[in-house]
Formats: sequence, structure tokens, C-alpha cells
Amino acid sequence: MASIDDSATVIRVRGLSKRFGTTVAVDALDLDVRPREVYGFLGPNGSGKSTTLRMLCGLLHPSSGEIEVLGHHLPKDAEGLKRHLGYMTQSFSLYRDLSVNENLTFLAAVHGLPRKRAHQRIEELLNRYWLAELRHQLAGTLSGGQKQRLALAGAVLHEPDLLLLDEPTSAVDPQSRREFWESLFELADAGTTILVSTHYMDEAERCTRLAILDRGRLVADDSPQRLMEALPGRPLLVECDRPRQAQQVLEGQPGVIALAQIGAALRMLVEDVEYENPLSERLRTAGIEARLVSGTANLEDVFVAATRQPRQSAGEAS
Repeated sequence: MASIDDSATVIRVRGLSKRFGTTVAVDALDLDVRPREVYGFLGPNGSGKSTTLRMLCGLLHPSSGEIEVLGHHLPKDAEGLKRHLGYMTQSFSLYRDLSVNENLTFLAAVHGLPRKRAHQRIEELLNRYWLAELRHQLAGTLSGGQKQRLALAGAVLHEPDLLLLDEPTSAVDPQSRREFWESLFELADAGTTILVSTHYMDEAERCTRLAILDRGRLVADDSPQRLMEALPGRPLLVECDRPRQAQQVLEGQPGVIALAQIGAALRMLVEDVEYENPLSERLRTAGIEARLVSGTANLEDVFVAATRQPRQSAGEAS
């Protein structure tokens, strides 16, 4: 792994856009990712996360804009970037009819690792990612969590400076997700910069910095804590005996940004404190006795507030 100046910018993107016909998948995106960050992309399906990652690793040409990754200008210098970049896709992309060891040996040859170094590196990763006892097992017979660990081992085999991960935990259980994220922080501590897309709020909260994408646009970018502190709205808990009916009454009322039932309570995000009394009165008028209690902002509140703008046109990504 090459030494990276901590004051440098690993990824610099300006005005990045991608169109597929009349559909805008990525719309005038600006990004700066610093060394050793675990930088998260949060957004629903169709928000442009995967398209952006493919452009950042040179697999997809942008319609417009500038991309610089580890000093390489893309897509022109995509070939020179390969040896410094690791990329893990959503779906398992290794050879299912090869063993764990054979897959890693093949990838070592692809990356041009000398035979001795390849053997050392494979043994190191088999042990680090709990795959040593599975080295002779066919990759296609592994569990979801085991496939995930093998894919990560393959992505970091050549010790890349930057690791791009496209929703890597979408098909694994919670325990495997936690173990995977521990592995990511271990890589970051060792000097790898990580850009990871997700639609899980708990994963997004673990990132050192977070970008929220909506219909191809960057709608928020900061640390999770700062995003929650700057929430443009006020979370309230509606405590009542009939939360479902209360939700129906409050749906569409002025000042209400979002509603969600959480157990026996109703969580509500409102634009400002001035709406609290009118909403309480609206519930009483409907025959529902309720108590409105101030809540603590969470990342789901931030996400809802940032992505609640209406669609601009039918030609945007969905």
C-alpha cells in the first residue's frame, strides 16, 4: 500500500453527471473524500449510489463532470488506477466453481503479485477473515457471510489505497454485518480509505462522514452527528392508545414532515415547535387523547428531511 498524504484528497469530484437516455442517474455531484475516511453513501434504490461508484472506479464513463481518484483523472487514467483500487460489488462476483484458495490465487495472478508474496498475503487473509478452515471449499457452497468475507479478501488482496464497496452487506445476517464493519475499521486504521454505499441506517451511523443521495443529487454531506445536530425539523413522540388512528389523523397536516409507528408510539417529525399545539388539538378533535413528547433526532429523521422534496420531472432517476 502506497503512502498517502493525510492532507491530500483521495477522491475529488466536480459536476459529475450520468444520463441513460432521458433518465438522470447522477446529477451534478460534487464530492471530496479524505484519506482514511470511512465515507458512506446513504440512499434508497435508484438514488445513484451504484452508478457513482462505477464511475469512480472507471467502469462507467460520465456524461459530464470531472473525476480525480488518487491523483488519476478518470476515465482517461482508469488503467493506472486499478492497482491502487479495490472494488466489491453488491452480488458475489467470484468463481463459484473454484475453491476459496483457488479464487484468491487467481486474483493474485490478475494483480501480478509475485508468487511468494501472493502465498503470504493469501494465508494472512484466510486467517484474518476466518476462512482458513474453508480454503478447499467451493465458493458457491459458502454461506452468505462467508461469501462476503471471501469477496472482501479478494478486494483487498493487492493492498489497495482505496476500497469501494457497493451495498456489501445487503444479503447477510446482522452478526455478519457487525463483523464485516469491524473489518472495515481495521482496514481504515491501517491506512485504507473506504467509500461504502448502504441503505441501512445503523451502518450509516458508523461512517466517519456521510453523503445522502436522492434521485442522483447530493442532499447532505457531513458527519452523522453533525447531520443530526443540524436536523431541519423537530422529532416528537405521540403517546396514545390508538397510534394507527393518530397517524391517519395527522397524515398530511400542515408542518408534518414524516410519521412512523414505533411499537405502541407514533414518531413524528415536524417543521417547527409552532405546530405542536395545533396538532394536539387536531387529535383531540378526532377523539384521540395523546401526549406529545420531544424526541431525540436520529439519522432516519435526517434522511427523511433531506429526501422529502418532490420529484422535479419524470426524466430523473427513480
